[in-house]
Amino acid sequence: MKEKKDVEVYVKVHHHGKDVVVAICDVNLIGKTFTDGPLRIEVSEEFYGGEKVNIQEAMNIAKKATIANFLGEEAVKHAIKRKLVHKDCVIEVASIPHAQLIKIV
Repeated sequence: MKEKKDVEVYVKVHHHGKDVVVAICDVNLIGKTFTDGPLRIEVSEEFYGGEKVNIQEAMNIAKKATIANFLGEEAVKHAIKRKLVHKDCVIEVASIPHAQLIKIV
């Protein structure tokens, strides 16, 4: 499967002590809230609204994370493709895919 270079996502990098937390979401999700039973994801500007970058750059940034959040079809699809997360670890909240990466160092 070829990557589309024109696919863009939002990426924001947070630093918490020794952790590098990377939040990546599809551009169409920013500012929205999704609720599915007890699960709720708020796609806030504060957490996800960093730079808009192409998907390749976003995945390269995610590789440096100790914790990463991937939200949306494109973000999760490419995280799986790059073997950053396993497809069986993806949950859906209101039909929006979400996955997390946590590196134990």
